[in-house]
Amino acid sequence: MQDPVSQARRRLVQQASLGVAASLAYPGWMASVDDATDEQAPGKRASTNYPHPPFDEQSQPWPGLTSKMHPRPDHGETSYRGSGRLAGRKALITGGDSGIGRAAAIAYAREGADVAVSYLPQEEPDAQEVAQLIREAGRKAVLVPGDIRDEAFCKDMVQKARRQLGGIDILVNNAARQQSHDSIEQIPSDQFDWTLKTNLYAMFWITREVVASMPAGGAIVCTASVNAYDPGENLLDYAMTKAAIVAFAKSLAKQMGKKGIRVNAVAPGPFWTPLQVTGGQTQKKLRDFGADTLFERPGQPAELAPIYVLLAASEASYITGQVFGASGGRGQP
Repeated sequence: MQDPVSQARRRLVQQASLGVAASLAYPGWMASVDDATDEQAPGKRASTNYPHPPFDEQSQPWPGLTSKMHPRPDHGETSYRGSGRLAGRKALITGGDSGIGRAAAIAYAREGADVAVSYLPQEEPDAQEVAQLIREAGRKAVLVPGDIRDEAFCKDMVQKARRQLGGIDILVNNAARQQSHDSIEQIPSDQFDWTLKTNLYAMFWITREVVASMPAGGAIVCTASVNAYDPGENLLDYAMTKAAIVAFAKSLAKQMGKKGIRVNAVAPGPFWTPLQVTGGQTQKKLRDFGADTLFERPGQPAELAPIYVLLAASEASYITGQVFGASGGRGQP
């Protein structure tokens, strides 16, 4: 007969080991869980604590501001706690003022990285909030406003970030434009050009400039989308660009491998960001946004931060050319 005390001890050791393993994979996330109440435990938080549809009708002119959204997105401002995984690193994040880019900027700073953020001039209030959060983490914040549809600006932005940070060894290609159109016939050529310039041309120009001096050990993370695999009927041009981003990341990873630079992509499902309220969804779709996921809600940017940290950190030294999905169970990479 087995000693019941020994069995209990064995279970305790197993549980402790699982906790250590989880903390190594996602220490920032685990730190926030450590301080959670029972109602905020991981399983309950995933299904109940974040806002569920239906959402109120709301719209903003492009590109929109986080402060005017209701409910306001969670980027990890009060929950993400780092553990030095990116200490001494230098990151450039496009679209880092809001949404997924903002969550990555906060997490990177709290993991010990200095961060440069690019954004449109209209997004200055959001960018200033992010800069303050980066500085409160004890890291350097560099703000670079401008329109990434301009090749000259992209080059100047990279050079400014490199100069003020003292180099760039992490690049997050995140900025994007998304506009809903029910039919291809409703997409004007200038709008089509706007989406492709923002989502693809800029990514190409910025990455080309960055890799010219990115050291071995560097990491590039591109934001793709579930639309690359399951394109929405109202997001034709946006879905095209996101599929291209997947191919870009996989192809570039093969080029950069010999230089010791890793390239990966993240393919989020429905996430609550200004993209959705500035023409990215119809009011009907916005009302039920995220309801078709297993959690019956959209994701919050804070829930993506651990993936962006992992792909930039040294723990992911053997991960390249991969696409990480986070779609609430809708089935993709």
